[in-house]
Amino acid sequence: MKNIAMATTTAPKLVAFEEWLTYEDGTDTRYELERGVLVAVGQPRGMHGEIIDFLYRRIDAEIERTKQDWVIRPGAIAVRVPQVGRRDTSRVPDLCVVPTEQWKGLLNREAVIELDESPPLLVVEVVSTGTEITDHRKKRAEYNILAISCYILVDWAEVNQNKKPVDKRVTILTLVEGLYDEAIYRGDEVVFIPTFPELKLTANQIITAQL
Repeated sequence: MKNIAMATTTAPKLVAFEEWLTYEDGTDTRYELERGVLVAVGQPRGMHGEIIDFLYRRIDAEIERTKQDWVIRPGAIAVRVPQVGRRDTSRVPDLCVVPTEQWKGLLNREAVIELDESPPLLVVEVVSTGTEITDHRKKRAEYNILAISCYILVDWAEVNQNKKPVDKRVTILTLVEGLYDEAIYRGDEVVFIPTFPELKLTANQIITAQL
């Protein structure tokens, strides 16, 4: 997910979770909430969207094929994270898989999975230039705390925010006894996604959004 911190010359205003739910600034900008601070979800590069669409279509087809009573939604479901120092955090994964019944329960309220509700079955973040630390460190810790069973990260860009070459890869984090086990796939290696064990995609296919 592409994030842009709100520019400010003073300490940022802290926003409560309830304020974030209804926050409007007169633009089409979407925000995540990170420890009480609004973080703008900027306009990503086209390839970012291609990867999201590619994985959405592949996973949606696999849900249909295996007749799982699940749905996958792109950027439509937020997950609330436990407070740190009384500061609220809420993330909006690029892709989120939840049981159909849980999704139906979100249709007539803000689509936020609360702390007392079951976590998503799987989330995906497509890493943008500048979001490496957020996606690989912060969200990894947060999704681990929430006990999200599978977290997929896709590193596809040519360079990072420091203009250094990126290690193009797909990282699968699987929750095992309360901690994430990490598996990294590159090139023509077939990515094993525990939530969808029969879905056979290589790292290159995911990174290039092409079969």
